[in-house]
Amino acid sequence: MKKVVVTGGSGRLGPWVIKEFLDHGYEVVNADIKQPKEALCKTVITDLTNLGEVYGVLADADAVVHTAAIPVAYSHPNEVTFQNNVMSTYNILEAAGNLGIKKAVISSSESSYGICFAINELEPQYVPMDEEHPQLPQDSYGLSKIANEKTAEMIHNRTGMQVVSMRLGNVISPEMYDNFPGFIHDPEQRKRILWSYIDTRDAASAFRLAVETDGLGAVPLNIAADETSMDIKSKELMAKVFPNVTDIRGQIDGFETLLSNKKAKELLNWQPVHSWRSYVQVESVNTK
Repeated sequence: MKKVVVTGGSGRLGPWVIKEFLDHGYEVVNADIKQPKEALCKTVITDLTNLGEVYGVLADADAVVHTAAIPVAYSHPNEVTFQNNVMSTYNILEAAGNLGIKKAVISSSESSYGICFAINELEPQYVPMDEEHPQLPQDSYGLSKIANEKTAEMIHNRTGMQVVSMRLGNVISPEMYDNFPGFIHDPEQRKRILWSYIDTRDAASAFRLAVETDGLGAVPLNIAADETSMDIKSKELMAKVFPNVTDIRGQIDGFETLLSNKKAKELLNWQPVHSWRSYVQVESVNTK
């Protein structure tokens, strides 16, 4: 049985990642600053900004999955968000690499592209937006994710540890589908995330597959559902909200995601299976 340490296992995504690994026969330890609502596995209260504590919790682990972070911009002073997210990730990867752990997965974000929290509004340069799209954040949260991806490259170059950086779309746990009727017909809502989302269960399976797949090196991957979170077709969304974006790469005749998940599907042999339409009663309006 392999041992995986999941950081942030008491948060929104972490419990689903823990369940995914437990369901596939792994020993799991949750490293967090607080106890979870539901005890799924052993929890070790850990300050991830303290390198010594990180070494302690990662001892004898085979892999680490890092979901812990301040999860949004502007919830804390900018420097607090940056320092917390960068140093906790650095410590995780530094300790894991030096301990000889071979696999790490960290949580990056679509916010690293800069559109989500931009003070000076920003449009995508093209859609669907893939991992090659420029990252142009104006906030310390998005910047912290870029710093973390560079840390992943550095640790991989030094130790050979595989580090996959998951650029997550808007993470949706099952109870959050109750909120969808309030925005699925309003293109102005959620435009800054290109209307993307990812079910916690599908994100969790991607994290597990990133641990189980070999030879990935240090790579960022967009993690998004196959369709947008809207009941308006993708081409119409773009025409209404981003009419100046004319570089459309691929077919978007239906409700296709505008945050490309193609690379993750190819490299991980991953397929998101949870669609919001399975959980929400849709009364379609103006879906040409």
